[in-house]
Amino acid sequence: MTSYISHTTVDCHNAYELSEWWKPVLGYTDLEGDPNLPGHEECMIRDPETGHQLLFIEVPDETLPAKRIHFDLMPREGTRDEELARLLEHGATVVDDLRERWGPNTGWVVLADPEDNQFCILRSQAEREAAGRSQPDES
Repeated sequence: MTSYISHTTVDCHNAYELSEWWKPVLGYTDLEGDPNLPGHEECMIRDPETGHQLLFIEVPDETLPAKRIHFDLMPREGTRDEELARLLEHGATVVDDLRERWGPNTGWVVLADPEDNQFCILRSQAEREAAGRSQPDES
């Protein structure tokens, strides 16, 4: 079992303005059916050619952390919790467990690699579809 990068997350103070700034720089667009609007705390844009996605997410910190960009991983097969067990066995450590935070079958787990670089493990595509949500979890 392995994971893949679902999207790259950028911590920021104004998700809408930053996503709008990056769209023309990278040639990215809003997700179909999910336009970014002023006031949105999370704004996702994607490369129409490769499908790579960038998520801009507002954080309440007055001063943004030094590590503002992180990967959000999604299991290629199996479940989030099975992949979590594999990653912990591989040497990752739990930084914050946000499973079930927004109700049953929601959330993610924030992990750190051996050098304390943080990343998140999301629910698999099959888990999201079973819960009636096709878009990736966002961290």
